Amino acid sequence: MRVLVTGAAGFIGAHLARRLIERGDEVLGYDDLNAYYDPQLKRDRLLHLVPSDGFRFVEAKLEDREALERAFADFRPDRVVNLAAQAGVRYSLENPRAYVDSNLVGFINILEACRHAGVEHLVYASSSSVYGANRRLPFSVEDPVDHPVSLYAATKKANELMAHTYSHLYGLPTTGLRFFTVYGPWGRPDMSPFLFARRILAGEPIDVFNRGRHSRDFTYIDDIVEGVVRVLGRPPVGRDDSSLLASPATSTAPYRVYNIGSHQPVELLRFVEVLEDCIGRRVERRLLPMQPGDVPDTYADVEALRRDTGFAPSTPIEDGVARFVAWYRGYYGV
Repeated sequence: MRVLVTGAAGFIGAHLARRLIERGDEVLGYDDLNAYYDPQLKRDRLLHLVPSDGFRFVEAKLEDREALERAFADFRPDRVVNLAAQAGVRYSLENPRAYVDSNLVGFINILEACRHAGVEHLVYASSSSVYGANRRLPFSVEDPVDHPVSLYAATKKANELMAHTYSHLYGLPTTGLRFFTVYGPWGRPDMSPFLFARRILAGEPIDVFNRGRHSRDFTYIDDIVEGVVRVLGRPPVGRDDSSLLASPATSTAPYRVYNIGSHQPVELLRFVEVLEDCIGRRVERRLLPMQPGDVPDTYADVEALRRDTGFAPSTPIEDGVARFVAWYRGYYGV
């Protein structure tokens, strides 16, 4: 297949692009290489993709409609995976307009391009953040998600609503994937595994919010990629079944939503202990209050993913963290 991957220089995007290339797909990567975090890390991810005959790259923003339309016209993708977005819950408190530009304007550009190009399947990144103030655990795709607690989460919920509209009006098959705390080699520097590892190796104290009472459904990158690939190969089909209208995750339109998480939440302090064990150093913990926009716990119900694709993430946190630490030390030479 010809697969257009937006956010191809990002953490998940680069891993996914490599997997698709290795299985024989032709991939067009699309990314603006913005400075939300170190662009050099993004360029280094691309270095592992650019030598391949099956990979091409366009540097442009999603909100640049003309550039996106040219990419679609030149490449003629069969399927699209939209991973490009302004990420980060806390940053959305500081720079909300960046989320409107990338996550809303950019996403409508994606939908329009897919519609006019006759794309067979659009898979897009949603987020566990859409569950917001929901306290029912584990989080199920059958739960309502009407109370986001950050603008980032609100834009991701908006993406799901926008996708459903295009599935309903134009028959565009769309699948939203709610990712749960992804970690692993080539990860994002703004996320806790990266931040903690850097400080532990530097002998500096770490900030642990909610006084360590958080739990997170940490999901290893290879499990995320496997889930995306499985879903990409299964475009949803519209069905004339009124019972589907009662489910937030399904529809009579060709539209679906899945959680991709490990289904094994880990207390934040336990995660720090595993990092310490893998690095071989102990660290001072500064226990702080919860930050605005945060939620106490995340926990993925992945039964729908397992039922429809035969796959559910399974990498133990000890194995995943060990691989992340080995990559971190090799990349940064520490």
